Amino acid sequence: MSQLIAEYRSHLANNRRQSGATVQAYGATAERLVLFLQEHIGDAITRDTLREVKAADLRAFLAYRRGDGLTNRSTARELSAIRNFLRFALGEEASIPAIKGPRMPRSLPRPVAPDDVLAMADDIAETARESWIGARDWAVLLLLYGSGLRISEATGLSGDILPLSETLRVTGKRGKTRIVPLLPQVRGAIEKYLSVCPYPPAKDQPLFRGARGGALSPAIIRRAVQGARKRLNLPEKTTPHAPAPQLCHAFAGGRRGFTQPAGAARPCQFEFNTGLYRRRYRDAAR
Repeated sequence: MSQLIAEYRSHLANNRRQSGATVQAYGATAERLVLFLQEHIGDAITRDTLREVKAADLRAFLAYRRGDGLTNRSTARELSAIRNFLRFALGEEASIPAIKGPRMPRSLPRPVAPDDVLAMADDIAETARESWIGARDWAVLLLLYGSGLRISEATGLSGDILPLSETLRVTGKRGKTRIVPLLPQVRGAIEKYLSVCPYPPAKDQPLFRGARGGALSPAIIRRAVQGARKRLNLPEKTTPHAPAPQLCHAFAGGRRGFTQPAGAARPCQFEFNTGLYRRRYRDAAR
C-alpha cells in the first residue's frame, strides 16, 4: 500500500500538477485513511480491500479525525481528499461510497479560500465524463480564479491568444480591454487541456470547446460549480464569479505574486487600495 500512496503522490505532482502543499496534504490524508482502515477492519489494506469500503467506514474515519479537532471546513477538505484517493486507487469507473460532508456555518461574505477553489476544481475534473472535459473544466476554473476573468470572458476566448505568454489580453464588459496575469500554473492547465482536446485549436475557433466541438457554454461551468459545491458542502458564495485573490498569491508563492481581483488596474492594486482606504479612515478618525 505504501507503493500505491507513492504512486498517488506522483500522480498529483506530475499528472495533475498540484502544488507541493496540496500533494503533501492529500498524501497525508491517504496515509491516515489506510492506517485507520487497517485498525478498523483488522486486516492489511489492498486495492481489493478498498473496493469493499462502505460509507459507514468513511464516516468512522471522519469521526476519528473530528476527534483530532478538525473544523467543518477542514473535514470537508479531508472528504474531498479521500474521494480523490479512492478514485485514483480504484479507477474512474469505480463506485465511491456517497457521503455528505458537514454543514458549513453561515458567515459574512469573504473571498473564496484557495483550498476551496482547488478542491472544487479537482472534484469537477475528477467527476467529468471524459478526461479531456475534466482537463478543460480544470483549466477554465483556474483561469477564472487565478487570473480574475469573468466566466463569459473565459468561454469567449478564441485560439488567437495562442501561443500563451505571461499575460492575457481580455475584452470585457462594454468592450473594455484589460491585461491580466497568466500564472505558470494556469498556463500549464490550459496547455494540458489543449494537448488532450479532440478538437485542434484554430485562431477563428473557441479556445474552450463543448462536448460536440462548439463553444463552451457558461451554463455548463455554472452547473459544474454548483454540483461540486453541494458535494463538498462549500459555502454558497463559492461561484464562478466569487473573487479569489489569495489563489493568485498562493500560486505565486509570496507577496510579489498577483493578488488583484477581476478588473484591477495592475498587480497588487487590490492590496494598494485596501491600504489606501485604511489610511484614509484612520486619518479621518483623528
